[in-house]
Amino acid sequence: MMQASSRRRGFTLIELLVAVAVLAIVAVLGWRGLDGIVRSRQALTEQMEQTRGIQLAFAQLQSDLDHLALRKQLRSRENMSADTGRFALVRTVLEEGEPTRLQVVTYRIVDGVLTRRESLPTRDLLRLDILWQAALNNTDDIPGVVLQSAVDTMAARIWRDGGWQPIPAEAQGTQDVQDRLGLELTLQMRGQTGPLVKVFMLGEKN
Repeated sequence: MMQASSRRRGFTLIELLVAVAVLAIVAVLGWRGLDGIVRSRQALTEQMEQTRGIQLAFAQLQSDLDHLALRKQLRSRENMSADTGRFALVRTVLEEGEPTRLQVVTYRIVDGVLTRRESLPTRDLLRLDILWQAALNNTDDIPGVVLQSAVDTMAARIWRDGGWQPIPAEAQGTQDVQDRLGLELTLQMRGQTGPLVKVFMLGEKN
């Protein structure tokens, strides 16, 4: 009788408390691991989206530079300008059945958002001067297309005369400019320790 009673005996209160404590510890560790995986996935997704946005922005700029207007087309006017948080250029617009026209394109950082604006194309150089000054003075009312957010700074340099040089922020008249072979664009992303640097080949000869 005593052996049968011993076999029917359940868990003691202490054993149940130990079991509950072990399960609680396992649950906490499992939750922390799952939370870490979810956070890592979110961070990776944000990083991938940022990388994709930057790649699209660089691809758009490459397309604009591929159609960069030559200074001889502009009668010695500047075809690009750079200042703090802004990069502007003049590109040619080629459409089937239409004559070649000129367009001002501006990349600008406003409140950490990189946007691209393009003016209406024109064949009138005087009209182009007005559009160019509006872009330089940030007075153009053209709606911008958002390319990337969380961008702190943007800087651009041009390769000419055998080295990297700053791009003038204002038109420099009919200055003697040697071959422009490359453009270096630097973006400092928010929260990143180092900047993103992209070099574009130009191959322009003035």
